[in-house]
Order: sequence, then C-alpha cells, then structure tokens
Amino acid sequence: MKIERFEDLEIWQEARELCKYIFTLTSKEPFSRDFKLRDQIHGSSGSIMDNIAEGFGRGGNKEFLQFLFIAKGSCNETRSQGYRAFDYNYITEEELNKILEKTDTIAKKMNSLMIYLKRDKNRGTKN
Repeated sequence: MKIERFEDLEIWQEARELCKYIFTLTSKEPFSRDFKLRDQIHGSSGSIMDNIAEGFGRGGNKEFLQFLFIAKGSCNETRSQGYRAFDYNYITEEELNKILEKTDTIAKKMNSLMIYLKRDKNRGTKN
C-alpha cells in the first residue's frame, strides 16, 4: 500500500493524539499558569507531528529521515517535560504514564519507519 498523504501515516496520527492530550493537560490549573513549561511542551509535542509531515512532503527518503530524527528528539523532549510537569504536581502519575506510553509507542514506530526508509530501494523523487 502506497501512502500518498502524511495524514495516512499512523505515527503522524498518534503524534496528533499526543498533541491533543498535552493541550488538554496544559489547559488545567496550575499547569496553564506556568507559561514557559506549557509553551515548551506545546511546542515539542507539536513539533513531533509537524516534522513527520514536513519530512514526508520533502519527496525523498534521505530528507524524510532527517525530519524523523528531529521528530524523535521532540518526542524525547516532550517525554522529559512530562516528568517536569509531574515533579511540579501539574499532572498525576496516571497522566504522566499516558505521556510516557504515547511517546514510547511513537518513538518505536519512528525507529521502525527509519529502518525501513534506510533499506528501501525506492528512494522517492529526490533520492
């Protein structure tokens, strides 16, 4: 099956769900008043889905891989910020565990996609 739109990528869909979940968590007090951490975690979680989309649109495996590496870094950043939010008592342990589970799943799927792209003989329009 050939995927023609980034919206069809399962990892993008999961990154979008994570981003929406983060938004829900950060909308509650006292998290909503910590502007710096709130904005950082919004940015990093959004960066995951945005870099997957941008890399997909570049037309070649090499560039897609570069953007997936960036997205993976943003995934780890979101994960780390989740720990901070928990340490500051902004989120519960259950909410932290959901962030950790989602970021772990996304990172594993990105790794699998990266391995596939490195091995794929059809390198895309840009090679």
